Amino acid sequence: MPFLVKSCRASVEKLLVQYPGAGVVDVTSRGPEPWVRFSPFFPHGGIPVPFSPGVTAMSVEGVWQGLKVFEKADVDPVTLQIATMKGIKRTVRTFGKVLGHRAGLAGARLLPYAEARREIYVPTYSWVLEHKLAAEIAALRKLGEGGKTVLLLDYETNCDVTDLSRPLSHASLVARFVDGA
Repeated sequence: MPFLVKSCRASVEKLLVQYPGAGVVDVTSRGPEPWVRFSPFFPHGGIPVPFSPGVTAMSVEGVWQGLKVFEKADVDPVTLQIATMKGIKRTVRTFGKVLGHRAGLAGARLLPYAEARREIYVPTYSWVLEHKLAAEIAALRKLGEGGKTVLLLDYETNCDVTDLSRPLSHASLVARFVDGA
């Protein structure tokens, strides 16, 4: 099943000219139900926070932002519990330069970006795919039956976990998971 990541900013009409007969699924926070559930901002709840035994979060983005450490601010446990899909991002404009991501709410170790992506973001998002999105994964697989191309729309199109020059596409993690890779 070919699942491809494309920009949600692209014209769907042009994408369908390029990929005739493809299914188009918007997995962003602005996507329709049930696909919006793939958004890292979606409040599934009960998501384990890496390196923090017994602590859970509402969303993947809440974990990523909550463990981020800035020049002027350490971790933010409140961010873990935001269930509105809004107000989750913590920015350099407000808190200064990002120093890294803390290995857990009470962790002493500060993970650099590459390590945080591998040890916090990818495992947390993968956990959600495995434990919270079984019906949606099955629906995506059904869309791709018979080798049909399915375009997963995301704001980011970087599918390389090691490419730190751009944010990672969560749709790329969906594509790998659905393809069984």
